[in-house]
Parts: sequence; structure tokens; C-alpha cells
Amino acid sequence: MKAVILAAGYGTRLQRDVAADRSGRFAHLVGLAKPLLPVGNRALLSHWIRVLAASHGLDGIYVVSNALYLSAFQEWASHFPNVEIVCDQTTNNDERLGAVACLQLAVKHFQIQDHVMVIGGDTLFKEDFSLAQIQSRFSELQAECEDNNVVLSYRCRDDETPKYGIVEVDNELRALCMKEKPLPSETASRRACPCFYVLSKKSLPLLDTFLLEKKDAAIQEKDAPGNFVSWLIPRKPVFVHEIGGRFDVGNLQSYVDCDQYFKDKLQNVPAYMM
Repeated sequence: MKAVILAAGYGTRLQRDVAADRSGRFAHLVGLAKPLLPVGNRALLSHWIRVLAASHGLDGIYVVSNALYLSAFQEWASHFPNVEIVCDQTTNNDERLGAVACLQLAVKHFQIQDHVMVIGGDTLFKEDFSLAQIQSRFSELQAECEDNNVVLSYRCRDDETPKYGIVEVDNELRALCMKEKPLPSETASRRACPCFYVLSKKSLPLLDTFLLEKKDAAIQEKDAPGNFVSWLIPRKPVFVHEIGGRFDVGNLQSYVDCDQYFKDKLQNVPAYMM
């Protein structure tokens, strides 16, 4: 299994908030890519590398960056010999390829023909997340059918459904559909689906099919990785693994909350995300 971390975003909301802040407390965040933000005692992305590098089931860790932040990611990766970086060659948010195209770029560049763990570079999870448990669940599903895929979900509030991809499931936790940012009245589900997927190698060729179908579509239809998952659900079996919650670093306040949580509760927890 390989891990692909999607880290080619530009963090426009966060940088806008940092620029607007007059306290001076966050001057060190100016021009810093979200995956490299300090969270607790290490960079956000370094929390992931610590866990992925300790996993016996992974033999490749790949990060997709953009050209604006490439040198910063290369400097960061110089401390992790097991991490390789590919650049999407874009320099601003208007040029962005979108998360699905970035995943396809990594698959092609590194010639991946294995199962892929897809991770959003601006996301961390609560203490109940266990990489080993997810890998075990994926292995069980693969033993039943090699087409099976796994996504995560956690319970969100009614007023949060318009912010997330919401997955609907059957009694066996197989996904029936995923609705992108629905109103609370448009779905009975409150299962938010973060950017963490374990895709079967049987599903990887469908990235090409999806992007070919969407080649003339607006960037918004190709940007959110959940759009690919939503498209995949009717074509391949997708099962849900439940977790307690996540930290989604989007704006300055969400970053502050995440950083403080780690400093208060997760500064030195060796088993975190293992």
C-alpha cells in the first residue's frame, strides 16, 4: 500500500485571516503552507509521517505540492528520507489542478499500481483514529472482494451538513451515495466524510475515467476529492469506517483551536493515530 498526501492547496482563507490579524501573534504563519503549520510539537504533516512511517503495511509515502511552496516542502522532506514529493507546477490558486487531478498526478508520476491511502494535507483526527484499525478493516474487506474501498465518517451537527460531503449508508455501512454540502433537509444522514480514503488498486484506473468525463467541467467539480468518491460509489463498493471527529484547518480560528488542542491534550501521546 502507498500513501498519497494532497498538499497542493494555497490556503487562501487562512492567509487572508493572517493578513487581517493585527495582534502580531501569527506573523510567523505568513506565506506558510497549511500542511507545514506548527501543530503542537511538530508540523501538521509531520504528525502523519510519524504514523505512516511506523506502519508495516506501507512502503511508499508521496506528497503532492504546488510550485509556490515546493522549496518549503523540499526543505521539510529533507528530514524524512522515506518521503517523496511531486509538484503540480501551478503557482497560484486560479491555476490549481484540483485534488482529484493531483491524486492522478501522483499515481502516474510514481507509477503506483497498489492500493492507495489518500490523505488531505490539512486534516488531522481525534484520539480514537487508528491507522492500524483502518488497515485491518480494509484487509478484511479486500478478502471479501478486491473492489472494496474504505472512507471515514464522523457525526456532524445539523447546521454543519452544508459544509461537508455527507455520506448515506446501509445497515452494513456500505455507502449508498454521498451528497456534497447538502442542506439538513436534503438528507437524513449526519455522516461527514473527511479526506481520508483507502482506494483499492482496482479503483485507480477510474481516476482517468472521472477526469475525462469532467475535462470541460468547472474546477469546483474536480477540486474536492469527495466528488470522486461520490462518483465512485455507484461503480465500486465503498464502505465507511466510523471515527469520532477531525481537525480541519481552513481558517485562522480552526488552526488556533487545533494547535491548542494538541498543546493541551496531545503534545506527548506516543500512540496518537497509530
